[in-house]
Amino acid sequence: MATEQMNPAIDKILANIEKVMIGKRNVAELSLTALLAGGHVLLEDVPGVGKTMMVRAMAKSVNAKFRRIQFTPDLLPSDVTGVSIYNPKEMEFQFRPGPLMGNIILADEINRTSPKTQSALLEGMEEASVTIDGVTHKLNQPFFVMATQNPIEYEGTYPLPEAQLDRFLLKMKMGYPDMDEEIEVLNRAQKVPPIEDLQPVVDLEGLQELQKEVKDVYVDETIKRYIVDIVHRTRGYGSVYLGASPRGSIALMKAAQAYAYVFGRNYVLPDDVQYLAPFVLSHRIILKSEAKFEGISAEEVVNRVVARVPVPVRRLVK
Repeated sequence: MATEQMNPAIDKILANIEKVMIGKRNVAELSLTALLAGGHVLLEDVPGVGKTMMVRAMAKSVNAKFRRIQFTPDLLPSDVTGVSIYNPKEMEFQFRPGPLMGNIILADEINRTSPKTQSALLEGMEEASVTIDGVTHKLNQPFFVMATQNPIEYEGTYPLPEAQLDRFLLKMKMGYPDMDEEIEVLNRAQKVPPIEDLQPVVDLEGLQELQKEVKDVYVDETIKRYIVDIVHRTRGYGSVYLGASPRGSIALMKAAQAYAYVFGRNYVLPDDVQYLAPFVLSHRIILKSEAKFEGISAEEVVNRVVARVPVPVRRLVK
């Protein structure tokens, strides 16, 4: 995709993020893809690789309200969504919004809190609203959640069940920087953090307009059949106990539309689907026990499935 002409507005946002982040352009591209598609991201990685910095940089770049929630075992649903408090002077209950009432939310270590609190966050992600004391409160738009979880430490954690993992459009890893990138991290750490001086390059109205334009990206019938063929084959693959649901097909199509838009196209290519499939589908399938014992990962399975599906060759543009 590097040879394609990137959408100018997206290029500005990515260039702004790169003033803070070093060497993680692909992660920024995928995160923006999810944001433009109206989805959310689950980032599974170790602490200290720059997850918070990247999300803050994205929020500042689009002039969005950023909120960070540090999940702990004693966190209550009301600590996330907000709470109604009685005001004796007004003689009525008044709603005090929680950190979920932002635009871009970093849900840090989501697997460290109880399932009840996890559900409060995931309800907001799915419904774009939360219900408190019988009253429904709409969330701000645009609304984007990047949740993180540590893949190493499992003691005292509450792993997300598959039904809740399905709420995330993409699941990915950030990874460590290489040596040159890490040296540059040290150089920047000696100075004032560039995140403090970062200025918006797009406002929220502009971002919402970009999200609307993504929905108009053309998806040919052959591409839709290609997507459904891939998802169907996950259900019958030998190493898979439970394949991806129709929601997986929808997610892959929406992600492909946004990814094509990021690279300045108004149509989806098979390459978009192939590249995104592991990020969209790997957390939506459950492997059989024997596959796990053999060390086979969900990403490997999705890549094998994609490799077996014939690529459509029909002309794709209207």
